[in-house]
Amino acid sequence: MVAASIALKPGGVLGPYPERASQQVGQLDTFAQRVLAPLLGRWSTYRSRSRGFLAMVDEAGSKLLCRSDQRLLEQGQELRSQLHRYGLTEELSAAAFGLVREVSHRTLGMRHYDSQIIGGKVMLQGMLAEMETGEGKTLTATLPACVAAMAGIPVHIVTVNDYLVQRDAALMSPLYNMLGLSVGAVTDDLTDTESRHEAYAKDITYCTNKQVAFDYLRDRLTLGSDRGPIRHRLDRLQAKADATQGLILRGLCFAIVDEADSVLIDEARTPLILSGPAGQQQKPQVYRQALDFAAKLEAGKGEFVFAQARSSITLSAIGKQRLADLTEKLEDPWRSARRREELVTNALIATHLRVLDRDYLVRDGAVQIIDANTGRVMADRSWQAGIQQMVELKEGCELTEQRVSLARITYQRFFRRYMRLGAMTGTAKEAAGELASIYGLRVVRIPSHKPLRRYCTSRRIFTTADAKWAAVITRVKELQQQQRPVLVGTRSVEASERLSERLTAAGLSHQVLNARHDAEEAEIIARAGQAGRITVATNMAGRGTDIKTAPGVAALGGLHVIATERNEAGRIDRQLFGRCGRQGDPGSFEEILSYDDDLLVFCASRPITRLFRALHSDRSELTHRAGTFLMRRVQHQIERRHARIRRALLDADRAIGDALAFTGPME
Repeated sequence: MVAASIALKPGGVLGPYPERASQQVGQLDTFAQRVLAPLLGRWSTYRSRSRGFLAMVDEAGSKLLCRSDQRLLEQGQELRSQLHRYGLTEELSAAAFGLVREVSHRTLGMRHYDSQIIGGKVMLQGMLAEMETGEGKTLTATLPACVAAMAGIPVHIVTVNDYLVQRDAALMSPLYNMLGLSVGAVTDDLTDTESRHEAYAKDITYCTNKQVAFDYLRDRLTLGSDRGPIRHRLDRLQAKADATQGLILRGLCFAIVDEADSVLIDEARTPLILSGPAGQQQKPQVYRQALDFAAKLEAGKGEFVFAQARSSITLSAIGKQRLADLTEKLEDPWRSARRREELVTNALIATHLRVLDRDYLVRDGAVQIIDANTGRVMADRSWQAGIQQMVELKEGCELTEQRVSLARITYQRFFRRYMRLGAMTGTAKEAAGELASIYGLRVVRIPSHKPLRRYCTSRRIFTTADAKWAAVITRVKELQQQQRPVLVGTRSVEASERLSERLTAAGLSHQVLNARHDAEEAEIIARAGQAGRITVATNMAGRGTDIKTAPGVAALGGLHVIATERNEAGRIDRQLFGRCGRQGDPGSFEEILSYDDDLLVFCASRPITRLFRALHSDRSELTHRAGTFLMRRVQHQIERRHARIRRALLDADRAIGDALAFTGPME
């Protein structure tokens, strides 16, 4: 199995550009993913082993209670010296945890709970801490980050968007500063190489997964095929003389990944491609012709077929012949069978699989891709192979230039190159086997600080979408009459806006949070816990921003969450449900679904789905048990398919790298 971590050398003696050598994923890893997953998410035995560590932290912290701030600074310097000399021993780590907890209490007014101490130790040891949403993962991350940084190890705290990078870095800076640690933040706005290099040169750097991975690719391009120590040292000297031409990172030493299931699982199906302008641009006329030909092909006539639950399109033999007839009198590139079939297949994808307000939105005259897992806009992303330009033509937008790949890497390969990798999330048990086999991350479930008071009220599946939305409106009215705050979750921008129209027609005042309103995300979510508040949100509501219930709301039952569609992964559903019932507060959730939801439409050809449709054709609503079974079955099938896609992507990425080894690694 892939090793969880490699011992880090203290005192900054880590080499010129430390990173772990690429490792193969073998049969044992696949066995661990498929068979041992249920055993990899248990926390009970680990908790019993942590009691001794907790006692050591408490003892160390009790000695600091009466000491002045100046004495704490001196204590910190003494610990840094010892950590540099002896490394991350359990005794020194416990003493450092006690110091960080006391400094946090004095600077931030927040004192780490025992559950956060356990979570911090788990991450410091190169494992994944599964902590309930609302348990304070942002504060928990300061424990391993501070201890590693005090030992002279550069730390990257990786999170999912620029807002969280800036917020967390600013929020935790007083703690780091009092300990004599520097903190940097890398966001999309940081455009020049020198500024990025300076941010990564800090003891602790907050960054997004995309920013750090692309900066690593830029370093790989700078280094070229020569990765020896002499080249590293030369580049370091060059970086000091001219930071714009040198390396950006100091290597991959220790990363703490927040929302790890989103970063390491959900986003791992898409390779990261560093691109540049294509030397020869395709003429816009060719894209228009491809769209015209695609419009003349019909799925009903068997000229093309949707494959893998409508995630891809394939031209049939009939379609290929039809295309050949349509392009018979045209010049290049239509004379080449391979080229014309590729162009029209991509045009079919742009037409049928790239849906406005689900996969992308048009903002300021430009097509911007929506992250399917978070609902957020990815302004720096574009589709490859001309699909981006075809979507732009479809929407009447100005065409951007076509780009070509300069370097690429998958998240699976990138994060495995850190010398030590720790992580945290609220939902990981479903993917415990994959996280262990691919990244070497053992999932450890951390007990919540207070007992959970979150419960499910019902699961209902209607036979039509109209019946579902009518039930949602009725339920929201009932809850508003009780003055309970309601959060309604949707999968797409389109669905959130359609629901908004229905709520407006029903006279229900509400707030909408989707990719069009991402700038106001924190403000909208912060108000979602007020009495009588109705908030409609896409998946982005489940990540990073806390919903605090207003005074008196707990007595009413707390925040109520309504899911209007199941997601392709049960973990994302749990993230939405986790918005209520945080930190011991009461809360509830329910699901109101329909046969017309994307999850079931995409799996309409499955025997189990057809059977349920036939059995309940004369009903308006499924029974609770039948609906629950159907959704879990379909969701499980999709999760397994996505796992196979991620594995195939990793295998293909490695195969391409091996094939191009004579010219140096592809990344």
